[in-house]
Amino acid sequence: MASAAANFAKKMQSLRVEADEHQAKSEELQAKVKTLEQESLAKEQEITSLTHRNQLLEAEVEKLETALKEAKDAAGQIAQHGQQNESLQRRLQLLEEEAEEADKTLRETNDKLRQTDVKAGHYERKVQALEVERDNWETKFEEMAKKYSALQKELQELEVSMGNI
Repeated sequence: MASAAANFAKKMQSLRVEADEHQAKSEELQAKVKTLEQESLAKEQEITSLTHRNQLLEAEVEKLETALKEAKDAAGQIAQHGQQNESLQRRLQLLEEEAEEADKTLRETNDKLRQTDVKAGHYERKVQALEVERDNWETKFEEMAKKYSALQKELQELEVSMGNI
């Protein structure tokens, strides 16, 4: 009987250690989830910022395209005036370069936005996987707690029955 009680005590101690380990793992996973959520929020903010910047650049491109069109119209109307024509052509060239630069910046911004979307999707999948893993650990912890309670009840019943003997 004493050996059984000693074995039982060892098993209880083992279950306590295992429960503590599961609790520590659960806390670690919760910390990871929080970190990933913060990273996800930062990525969402970056996406919002890039989207806004993209919109501003698109508006700038439209303005530049409008200015370019106006410059071309003006150049056509005053073609007979050589000096004015040269000035307008220089302005037109600068606007075209700016439009090309704005277009290049827009393409780079769109590429960054796509990369950010890919990263955000990756982190979302990572968070989902961690949440599933956390749920599994919580389920295991609840099962261990139920087993612990059942064993504790059996121990009390054994003590009562041994006390009656």
